[in-house]
Amino acid sequence: MALRPNNNNKRALVTGGAGLIGSHVSDLLLREGWKVRILDNLEPNTHRNGRPAWIPEVAEFVEADIRDRAAVSAALENIDVVFHQAAYGGYMPEIAKYVHVNSFGTAQMLEVIREERLPIQKIVVASSQAVYSEGAANCLRDGLVFPAVRSLAQLSAGDFEVHCPNCDALTTQTPTPEHAPIGGETVYAITKVDQERLVLTWGKQTGIPTVALRYSCTYGPRQSIFNPYTGVIAIFCTRLLNNLPPVLYEDGKQTRDFSFVEDIARANLLAATTDKLDGLPVNVGSGKAATISEIAQLISNALGIPIEPIAQGEFRPGEMRHLTSDTTLISAAGYKPEVDLATGVERYLDWIRAQSDVREYFAEAENMLRAKGIVHKVTP
Repeated sequence: MALRPNNNNKRALVTGGAGLIGSHVSDLLLREGWKVRILDNLEPNTHRNGRPAWIPEVAEFVEADIRDRAAVSAALENIDVVFHQAAYGGYMPEIAKYVHVNSFGTAQMLEVIREERLPIQKIVVASSQAVYSEGAANCLRDGLVFPAVRSLAQLSAGDFEVHCPNCDALTTQTPTPEHAPIGGETVYAITKVDQERLVLTWGKQTGIPTVALRYSCTYGPRQSIFNPYTGVIAIFCTRLLNNLPPVLYEDGKQTRDFSFVEDIARANLLAATTDKLDGLPVNVGSGKAATISEIAQLISNALGIPIEPIAQGEFRPGEMRHLTSDTTLISAAGYKPEVDLATGVERYLDWIRAQSDVREYFAEAENMLRAKGIVHKVTP
């Protein structure tokens, strides 16, 4: 996707701008001629060593929490476009923190802009494919259906498949469009629903253009190697590099749509510079499905570490079985992903090989998730 240089010296605030996506958004904006201010609290789970070296010297960096009203107000001064990436994510059991950071932090930011009458021209908010309860599916009898989340009883019995909500027949996966029902089945997902609905509704009320980008699974350089709740590609890498097998939930046949982080950054710039997506929730992904087992094998082959993944008869309630993004809407606006999965994984591995002390944090976290009831055992 070709992007024209931006020569009007627009000023952007990138919240969460030290993180995986926010840092790549910041880099792209700077290359396109924007002035960039980054607000990030350097969450220790992600930034264990403090401020990362990739924060550009030419960007203004503000170390502050999105919940700090005074800091947010100051960071919004003289800003044209907000790229709101700040969020607390993953499968952490801290319910109140999710709601406080994601929902309250977003609501307060919007309140500050409105009450202080700040001349913000657009807000692009990071949403997630996690807002969908379950991916769209095809039923031989009923056609396109939108199944509800699989029940705890079904998963506990070892039935991981998606059944038609009308006739209970087995379904096949199909890309999920934006008009699929949303709701979220984890605390994180619920707060992403909050974020996108708050921003889009506020935009309609104020007349300020807003866009909610529903990211597919994002990966790439700078994805934290410290956070055991980060993306599956990073987790599998740290496991294999420590001669441990990747751990599969369910049977490993779940499918996801994986997007390289630089493509996600390009989607943010597109959303900021076109009016074709204003006021809308918008899927961003590759439009291609890959099973989690395939991802484990791809990484194992690329690293040259032949350790087979293991499935331990465990599952996480609320996790969808299949989700591939229907990208018709954003494609019509000019978006086209440029980095395929194999190339993206190689680029991530090049980066992770250059990191020192790649420890494995997942095993300890997994025990805690079991204790908190976030991971369950199949009991047929």
